[in-house]
Amino acid sequence: QGQLVESGGGSEQTGGSLRLSCAASGYNGRPSCMGWFRQVPGKEREGVAAIDVAGNVTYYASSVKDRFTISQLNGKNTVYLQMNSLKPEDTANYYCAAALNPLWHCGTWSSRGYVEWGQGTQVTVSS
Repeated sequence: QGQLVESGGGSEQTGGSLRLSCAASGYNGRPSCMGWFRQVPGKEREGVAAIDVAGNVTYYASSVKDRFTISQLNGKNTVYLQMNSLKPEDTANYYCAAALNPLWHCGTWSSRGYVEWGQGTQVTVSS
């Protein structure tokens, strides 16, 4: 039984930085994509960043591009989300997710592809 374990998050002021980590374990082989999504109560979950594990290609939502960076620790099934220049609108519960289908396009933010999910970690940015 695979699982995704997130760490990091917390509270920060506008303009600050935070880093999230996600470790995948127990999967038969490595995930094809790992990504970060976020959700605010009452709103739909949105994709934030994703990485093609084999090709190291990254994808970003327009709202975070040039501020957030997703990276991976090769061979460790661990991804990071470095969040810089934080804004109050970045406040959300952030979820790590993994796609296992090697044919899935990592930049497609859909639960049809991202089938494994972490428990979520809260990020709060104050003005």
